[in-house]
Amino acid sequence: MAYESLRDLDRVDLQILEALQSNGRLTMAELGEKVSLSPSPCWRRVQLLERGGFIVDYRARLDRRMMGLDVHGFVSVRMENHAQSTSANFERLVVALPEVIACQNLSGQYDYQLELVAPDHESFAQVVREKIRSLPGVKDIYTSFTLKEVKTAGALPVQL
Repeated sequence: MAYESLRDLDRVDLQILEALQSNGRLTMAELGEKVSLSPSPCWRRVQLLERGGFIVDYRARLDRRMMGLDVHGFVSVRMENHAQSTSANFERLVVALPEVIACQNLSGQYDYQLELVAPDHESFAQVVREKIRSLPGVKDIYTSFTLKEVKTAGALPVQL
């Protein structure tokens, strides 16, 4: 059995999600203490949350500057057309670019927004010029750079 929807979760499940989202390295004993459960029932609930798809993965969050990626920016992309084959091909190629750390398909003036990181401005510009602008179906692009990161945690709100 696994949880199938948000309605299946209770307050303890939501507390587990919030705690793990904040610190995915908690032991079951530490997590259980935070949500007032012993480790075994806590572990069973985590397993149900994983099988239900609420917990997608666990990972270390790296500091981009410590990794030598000092430039962070966004590239908005407008496509020549909205054919499914054009979009599918573009998405397949963008996913393969390691400099692209996120990509969203948008409504509005632009069709996609790509989030990029690079060691320096020249490297960033090279990715935009040689890799993104040359992708099939790209009509035009608009690039902007991050001046200051205000919030980067990316944690989802959990309603307790």
